[in-house]
Amino acid sequence: MNEWPDARSGNARGNGDDAYGRGSSAAQPEGARRMQHVQRPVPPQQRSVPQQQPGYDDGYGQPQQYGRGVPAQSSYDSGYSEGQVYGSPAGRGPAGPGGPGGPEGPRRGGGRRPGAAPNWRKRITIGVLSLVVVLLVTSVATYFWADGKVRREVDLSKVIDRPAEGKGTNYLIVGSDSRDGMSADEKKKLHTGSAEGKRTDSMILLHVGDNGNTMVSLPRDSWVTIPSFKGSDSGKSFPSKGKDKLNAAFSIDGPELLVRTIEANTGLHIDHYAEIGFAGFANIVDAVGGVELDIPQDIKDKDSGADFKKGKQTLDGQQALAFVRNRHGYAAGDLERTKNQQKFLSALASQTATPTTILNPFKLYPVMGAGLDTLIVDKDMSLFDLGSMFWAMKGITGGDGISMNMPVAGDGPQTSLLWDKPKVTQLVNELKNDETVTVK
Repeated sequence: MNEWPDARSGNARGNGDDAYGRGSSAAQPEGARRMQHVQRPVPPQQRSVPQQQPGYDDGYGQPQQYGRGVPAQSSYDSGYSEGQVYGSPAGRGPAGPGGPGGPEGPRRGGGRRPGAAPNWRKRITIGVLSLVVVLLVTSVATYFWADGKVRREVDLSKVIDRPAEGKGTNYLIVGSDSRDGMSADEKKKLHTGSAEGKRTDSMILLHVGDNGNTMVSLPRDSWVTIPSFKGSDSGKSFPSKGKDKLNAAFSIDGPELLVRTIEANTGLHIDHYAEIGFAGFANIVDAVGGVELDIPQDIKDKDSGADFKKGKQTLDGQQALAFVRNRHGYAAGDLERTKNQQKFLSALASQTATPTTILNPFKLYPVMGAGLDTLIVDKDMSLFDLGSMFWAMKGITGGDGISMNMPVAGDGPQTSLLWDKPKVTQLVNELKNDETVTVK
């Protein structure tokens, strides 16, 4: 007997459709039934439409969001709680952001993705900027370190009756026989003797201008007039001392009177003064590692300690000092010595201003320290002025300029040297106007 209610009888069964099953009285076993789809109401908190993301089809035509327990709108509720894949972060399925097969989300700390190519442009930019900062800081520190070591002890404002300034810049470079700070062993080693005070062993007038640089040696035995002056220490006025050797001015009242005497006898304005003593000169040469020089003849002088053979050789500090001080080994005496002094100073400047020295702090700082510790300059001398003087000397070695002695007419009294006045006047005028020097 059929126990199905009348409401379920009719065409469905009459058409042979067993979709709703048969009773137990049927001849064939009852097959699987198709259950009517039941959609559960969506809770109010889940009715907002989430942002659509790529998903999968659940088989009922409804898209599902990856890795989230909340189904997309109009999808069915399976009856289970919000889904979570074991071993994955809460609320994130295997195909979610950062999971296998899904789009990669932002990485913590801003690092680049594994396997991504490094940003070389950014690395190079950062490296260059870092290098610039290091160089800038080092340069500034070096500047203040060097500037603090310069001994600005000469006051040219004390010089009276000065000639007008000309074009270009004129430096007076003096090598003195000062023995300040030297021990007895050092004096013996360098053959300096133990005389008190200080005198000038060399005087060089260096003109730096737009039409070539000129280095003029002033023989220490030049016969000149020592003019009236104001004492550098006392401030008192003193009358002219009359005729005497040029180095006597330095002995009487130091750098200020020496500048006053040169200006009075030439009419040329001296802009800056630089002086170095025995010890400083030798220390600079040793700090550089020696200076290579081509000595024109055999030299032997017991007073200066010079003992050289003709030819190219590298001189250390002791040998270099003996070479520039020697004057007894030459027939021309003081004139030949001034030429050798120019030659050596130019070679020293040229061999110091090399990349191996400038770019090597372990060599640059000892060289600068050795020079600045004993270098005495005027109060207005800046590091820029020192650099200009140094590079001008280097340039003359390379042929960019002229090296000469003050024109001399002959011998004067007391084994002195008389200047050739017409040539001296022509030379001074050319230097004043920053013209190319034509005087021989």
